[in-house]
Amino acid sequence: MSKKEYDIIIIGSGPAGLTASIYAIRANLKTLVIGGSTPGGQLMITTDVDDFPGFPGGIQGPELMQKMRKQAELLGVEFLDENVTGVDFKKNPLRLFVEDKEFYAKSVIIATGASAKWLGLSSEKKLIGKGVSACAVCDGMFFKGKDVIVIGGGDTAMREALFLAKLCKTVTVVHRRDKLKAQAALEEKSKNTKNIKWIWNSVVEEFLGTNKLESVKLKNLQSNKLSELKCDGAFVAIGHKPNTAFLKGNIELDDHGYIVVNDIIKTSVEGVFAAGDVHDYRYMQAVTAAGTGCMAALEASDYIEEFKHKKK
Repeated sequence: MSKKEYDIIIIGSGPAGLTASIYAIRANLKTLVIGGSTPGGQLMITTDVDDFPGFPGGIQGPELMQKMRKQAELLGVEFLDENVTGVDFKKNPLRLFVEDKEFYAKSVIIATGASAKWLGLSSEKKLIGKGVSACAVCDGMFFKGKDVIVIGGGDTAMREALFLAKLCKTVTVVHRRDKLKAQAALEEKSKNTKNIKWIWNSVVEEFLGTNKLESVKLKNLQSNKLSELKCDGAFVAIGHKPNTAFLKGNIELDDHGYIVVNDIIKTSVEGVFAAGDVHDYRYMQAVTAAGTGCMAALEASDYIEEFKHKKK
């Protein structure tokens, strides 16, 4: 088994991980990003990004990630586009495993993010970024004054619907049950918003459109009746799943699998920090992920300095 040692290893290559790597390498720390087999994070499946500072004309999600990675590479950050298959955080140096390869680090930053849950339809996959989205804050402005639907009935769906209601002509919530799972305050606010409409006991069977979304095919679960609803945009809001399965037993996770943090980015293991959506299930934006990536790198740098002094 090959072994390599670094000052900081960052797991994940989205906005949080890449920002962390830039700050880490500029602190003169030997830095490795283990970016995953599909590097770049959620922005790799996002088209127009108009809310990341510094790009007045907007930028495509993949292009933004490529620019961030290029910046890190030019500064000297090393990259490995494979998945971490296991970790051992019992003692320092911390150990990470990538199949038959073993890595050691004085500090680790976990920035593996959270993946949006999708319906799993082939038509959905085809139209992601072409009218189908999983982030109202990211893409809502593209549907200003238009008719959209939100799929789901929990807190995520109600927050998406309320946000979109400020921008869109109508927001139709499609929910598979006849009652919402959202907290009472969100439910009350949503039902009192005039341009939010409701379709109960129904699921989306298919997203229709060639180059962009034009409508959805709905199925009523009580009558099995099929219908078609025209819409300009569809927001799948059935939650997110943090990418933390490989960490179980090595770090404290909450009931939903998110990393438990204190002081914003510190985990239950000394020397291990979390950045981005892997612990932030509230904001979940590229710019907030980048911000916590910066924080994590600064904290990791301070930790390594303290660790060196303790060893003397």
